[in-house]
Amino acid sequence: MPRIRSVATVPALDRRTLLAAGGAVSLSAGIGLALRPRSPAHGAPAAQAPVADSVAHAGSGPAAAARTAPAALVPYTRGTTLSSVATPHSGSAGYRRLGAGPGWKRVLRDELAAAKAGRADRRTALAAFVQFTDLHLTDVQHPMRVEYLRSGKRNAWRPQEALTVAGAVSLVERVNSLRGAPVTGSSLHFVMTTGDNTDNNSKTELEWFLKVMSGGRVSPNSGDPRHYEGVQASGLKTYWQPDSALRDADKQAGFPHLQGFLDAAVRELRSPGLKLPWYSTVGNHDALPLGVYGSRGDSYLTDFAVGGKKLMSLDPATSNAILASIKYARSPKGAEFHDMLRAHARQMRSVTPDERRAPFTPAEYLRAHLDPAHTGPGPIGHGYSSANLAAGTQYYTFRIADDVIGVSLDTTDPGGHFEGSIGTTQLRWLERTLRENEDSYVVVFSHHTSKTMRNTQPDPARPAERRHGGAEVVALLGSFGNTLAWVNGHTHENEIIPHAAPGNRSFWEISTASHVD
Repeated sequence: MPRIRSVATVPALDRRTLLAAGGAVSLSAGIGLALRPRSPAHGAPAAQAPVADSVAHAGSGPAAAARTAPAALVPYTRGTTLSSVATPHSGSAGYRRLGAGPGWKRVLRDELAAAKAGRADRRTALAAFVQFTDLHLTDVQHPMRVEYLRSGKRNAWRPQEALTVAGAVSLVERVNSLRGAPVTGSSLHFVMTTGDNTDNNSKTELEWFLKVMSGGRVSPNSGDPRHYEGVQASGLKTYWQPDSALRDADKQAGFPHLQGFLDAAVRELRSPGLKLPWYSTVGNHDALPLGVYGSRGDSYLTDFAVGGKKLMSLDPATSNAILASIKYARSPKGAEFHDMLRAHARQMRSVTPDERRAPFTPAEYLRAHLDPAHTGPGPIGHGYSSANLAAGTQYYTFRIADDVIGVSLDTTDPGGHFEGSIGTTQLRWLERTLRENEDSYVVVFSHHTSKTMRNTQPDPARPAERRHGGAEVVALLGSFGNTLAWVNGHTHENEIIPHAAPGNRSFWEISTASHVD
């Protein structure tokens, strides 16, 4: 059974032992670290420094005690995917009802270190965290949404998108109920969300995200407060019409007729907020309209986002042309999308305008995180600081444990497109951070994976600065012996990649699937 000790009392481990303990254990259930403090971490801009105890993050007094989840004494599986996972219980295709099915088995990964006998008794877990990724909290009535691309690609729209806020609240409640890290029994120390917290760079979605995470009343509705005005009440067979008896495409696949679904989906609900401190990483859907367009200078698209017209249907040929334009970055600033909307203005339906749907800027994103109303369990800014605001950056470091730091990167490309990269300034900052913290282990967080950092569109604010892809980031992380893991999302798929480098300098890249799917 793994041991749980105070950070300050654990003897140092060599790299191979650390990888065997941290790697083989943590890949199925978070990261367990067994390290010893030697020197403080440095990084700029740095977040408010946490300590490796959820109680210390939460303040003091009765309110803080109520927010602090009890520590687990032993490993457990109940209520986790180690015990049971949702499994289809009817049919073999189309809409299927889910029920409890067998849990996932843990898999031993030994690509980076040999698995030695008796390793379970030698492990010491000192830090454990929860990862959220790709929540995609969605204002489903937003005029800028592209549901109509479903005519060219069926999965361009999801029938459950109106439930993203309710689903995220349920996720928060589930995390609050956890006893600790399932495999080690360690207390959980923080939650990190690795981007695409919002779906469409909309102020409505940003407000909902922050309230879900830190607590408060959320009304996942915009436009007319009295009724829903999106595609699921359009009468179009392209989309699931839950409140209607219309035989739409999804009902033909088995989706039910659920009278009252839409009223329930936009009804106000209350999030308890996370009990654990939480940190935020930015994704392309947070940074760019539709997650793809570097269109901040386009006043037409900005006005369209808050206006009273919404396109709900499009012919397959035009849909496929827009999909290809997005995929191949033919129009990263959105010119082709702009022209398509103008060309189809007469096909648009009237909806209620709403200024709250305006796209937010990077500075507004930072200020919203720094707003005391959204501090919740802390820390203030959720990783971001006034230094980020002054410098116009969205990357930072924070202390995970006495001998472990976290590094949150901004891999979004302001020039447009859904893939990512980082600029030279951030790459040099990362190298400096790794070098200055060689006595601490490092866990890196980002939205994009190494394989999806191939977009080198120039940053409009720094047009002369070179952009760097995932291969360069992997090479940099692998050149330092203190890199333990790189945790990310974006692809909506679970994948764990071993990155080996000379001199036993190796780390795991851990990509986690989206909660919206």
